[in-house]
Amino acid sequence: MTRLEQASGLDRISDPLQRGLQAVLKPRMLRDALHGVQVGHPLHPALASFTLGSWTSAAVLDALRGQEFPATALVGVGVAGAVPTALAGANDWAELDHEQRRVGLVHLTANVVSVALYSASLAARLKGDHRTGRILGFAAFGVVNVSAFLGGHLAYKQGAQVNQAVSELHRIGDGWHPVADVSALPHGMPVSRNIGEVPVLVYRDGDRVSVLLERCGHETGPLGEGRVVDIDGDACVECPWHGSTFRLKDGLVMHGPAGSDQPILRTRIVNDVVEANLP
Repeated sequence: MTRLEQASGLDRISDPLQRGLQAVLKPRMLRDALHGVQVGHPLHPALASFTLGSWTSAAVLDALRGQEFPATALVGVGVAGAVPTALAGANDWAELDHEQRRVGLVHLTANVVSVALYSASLAARLKGDHRTGRILGFAAFGVVNVSAFLGGHLAYKQGAQVNQAVSELHRIGDGWHPVADVSALPHGMPVSRNIGEVPVLVYRDGDRVSVLLERCGHETGPLGEGRVVDIDGDACVECPWHGSTFRLKDGLVMHGPAGSDQPILRTRIVNDVVEANLP
């Protein structure tokens, strides 16, 4: 897997493919929907579970025999579900760094092969050739599990589309921590501060002060260097690396590629000092 991450020769394929996907999936509303912004959770893993679950169930029924009709139906459901799953995954993939995209490219290729095999399996089953359908289905099931292994590596080893800011919460001790003097905070302009070694973003709006983790949950970009934008009358901060945008008052994700909210801390004001605590 390390050699695959470092296989720079794959960039000759992944770089133009990335540009092509970004051109095709250009509308921001579409990209946000595929990232899962509206539901506050990455969309691709949920869709992948549905698709892989359908094919796993079909494999079990094929092993039992005598279950041709339900097995065929599940293969068809999985093939249909592969389309939105692939779109969501490709949209996420186009926002990753080089090492992640290299693994993701092989993950994508394995998925294309598995979908082709499952499509052929479905065609054979619909023609009544269930023996060929089962053979193709088992072959496809093997390939799609290799792809799933690569997907797990992307998420759990490389942190692709995982909220990477959450781990910073574990570096903040229990209890209330002084962050800044209220009188020193500018109105309507976030400033960077630290709780121990953890950078946080402090935003004052009138008498209300919010404290967010400063490192973007998508790929740990410095939100303190991002620009403040207005979305529907609310001040938001846009990550300077990939454009993920979060509402400053509560960390709500407004635009991807981040698919989940930016972690926010509880706050209180004691003797003109803003203090923050874990959520």
